Amino acid sequence: MSSTLFRTKKVEQSILDTEEPEHALKKSLSALDLTVFGVGVIIGTGIFVLTGTVAKNNAGPAVALAFVVSGVVCALAALCYAEFASTVPVAGSAYTFSYASLGELPAWIIGWDLVLEFALGTAVVAVGWSGYIHSLLDNAGIHLPATLGSRDAAEGFGFDILAALLVLVLTGILVLGTKLSARVTSIVVAIKVTVVLTVIVAGAFLINGDNYDPFIPKAKEVPAGDSLQSPLIQLMFGWAPSNFGVMGIFTAASVVFFAFIGFDVVATAAEETRNPQRDMPRGILGSLFICTALYVLVSIVVTGMQHYSDLSITAPLADAFKATGHPWFAGFISFGAAVGLTTVCMILLLGQTRVFFAMSRDGLLPRFFSHVHPRFKTPHRPTILLGVLIAVLAGFTPLSELAELVNIGTLFAFVVVAIGVIILRRSRPDLHRAFRTPWVPFIPILSVAASLWLMLNLPAETWIRFAIWMAIGIVVYFLYGHSHSRLGRHHETTVEQVVKGEPGMD
Repeated sequence: MSSTLFRTKKVEQSILDTEEPEHALKKSLSALDLTVFGVGVIIGTGIFVLTGTVAKNNAGPAVALAFVVSGVVCALAALCYAEFASTVPVAGSAYTFSYASLGELPAWIIGWDLVLEFALGTAVVAVGWSGYIHSLLDNAGIHLPATLGSRDAAEGFGFDILAALLVLVLTGILVLGTKLSARVTSIVVAIKVTVVLTVIVAGAFLINGDNYDPFIPKAKEVPAGDSLQSPLIQLMFGWAPSNFGVMGIFTAASVVFFAFIGFDVVATAAEETRNPQRDMPRGILGSLFICTALYVLVSIVVTGMQHYSDLSITAPLADAFKATGHPWFAGFISFGAAVGLTTVCMILLLGQTRVFFAMSRDGLLPRFFSHVHPRFKTPHRPTILLGVLIAVLAGFTPLSELAELVNIGTLFAFVVVAIGVIILRRSRPDLHRAFRTPWVPFIPILSVAASLWLMLNLPAETWIRFAIWMAIGIVVYFLYGHSHSRLGRHHETTVEQVVKGEPGMD
């Protein structure tokens, strides 16, 4: 049993599986498409939604430093992802990489983790998009009932109808084809980047230097039960629970980290890329660099326009311009944010369906979901199933309860991928690597340490929910995945042929 839990799937076999007609995705993406995907998904919730929350509750104007910390952690992980994505250009991202290096059970665990990460990420962005649409409607004098708006604002029963509808519409677009998704994304990203640059340029003239005082607010002691820091930090390092201060920056980095998961999603599209060995590293690293610079600039401008304690949680950029007497800019930003968040939602949904599809193709989930549409060559079955489930999740779940759970899932994936790079370098030194992570094993080890540090800064409730989800996943694996694994059945067939004296399978 122990040997089968850690059986690895050869890289060559993973690539061969992508050539099966009924399970093959269409290769239509270029380096530009991947970069646009990355920028499209990275620039979103971090700027348009989470900036106000973490500035107000955790870091003050030093939220800019929190973005730098998160960007550095992601850069370390991105170097590892770039090597894997160019070496194993197969759908599934960290799941596929783990299967090739760590074994089946670790691959299942990370795949199960990614399904949760992308599902909740899509729901978070859909809820954030709904908030900006409500802001636009309010400016136009149209007021929807509170029960049909954000669950953070509704008292008692409520269903965010706009968030649910967005997910369902994007599900339909993804079923129609990845290239269509890329074209839609390119148009929307152009609008979104224009809005971001407008915020930076126009907001720079509205900065009040007094709003930066203090740049790093003094640490605020809070009761242990109310702390945003994980008790693991307190237990291991003896630090008292506090918001703001230097530790507040790390806590903020753990939260805004959600905004950087775009390159992770880019890696899931490796199988649909025309030249993945060349284009995947360009798309992953290029999009991350562009977006980190924009994040830092926007956060500096917004906290300079309005004191961090007065920033809005649902629409901080738009409301900052309102507060400085520029409602036209506020409406423009709300429109751009609403349009821009659609691409974030769509690409996260694309990433999740590709992971689900890859796990199904390997037999760890029902093979029913691994068949592509005969005309569009997209994994339509998991796309429709997951789209409906996420629409319901986005309608009923508050934003504040989603973002942190997404972060711990992403960081866990980073840890696994970094370890996988070290192991695959040792086990398969013969593999052709179009991109090689520099300074192995130093960079992967540093990536693991940085990711674990941010994980430790997350709340205890997040760890508990994550542990529960992982426990459920392990139960599902032993009840279904282990016995239905194609790799396991291949192994059993080979052993049977050897016993009978028949030629073995290659």
